[in-house]
Amino acid sequence: MRAQDIVKLVVSLLLPLGSGAIGGLATSAAIPTWYQELSKPAFSPPNWLFGPAWTVLYLLMGIAAFLVWRLGWGTPGVRIALAAFLGQLLLNALWSLLFFGLRSPLAGMVEIVVLWLAVGLTIVLFARVSIAAGLLLLPYIGWVTFAAVLNGAILALNR
Repeated sequence: MRAQDIVKLVVSLLLPLGSGAIGGLATSAAIPTWYQELSKPAFSPPNWLFGPAWTVLYLLMGIAAFLVWRLGWGTPGVRIALAAFLGQLLLNALWSLLFFGLRSPLAGMVEIVVLWLAVGLTIVLFARVSIAAGLLLLPYIGWVTFAAVLNGAILALNR
């Protein structure tokens, strides 16, 4: 692997992990207090599961971004795919800030719908450039779908 590819891989991994760290800052203070007191549906996973699940998803996102980026800026579709990727990363961090930071399941619900659409668009754009990159994002949209259902249930149970 060329040195340039190694740099792209490291940056591609650090971006989603950094997004997760930002979201984690908003989340960590709310978990033992506010979130603990919310009524949650029976299908709500244990709190310890979220960290490892998101770490795996962020790593898959980073690998997917690398597969697209390594093809080069001149490859058709690469720029727009990576722009969509960065946009959904911002939305990903924003959800944590809204849901946990502002303690607003309603704001989180509205935002997660936009996030889901952005992830879907990113999958389509990545797949046009690299099928493997698009496939690597499928667990992510699956988890965001589950998170949206969980967010909706929490909203309904805590009106």
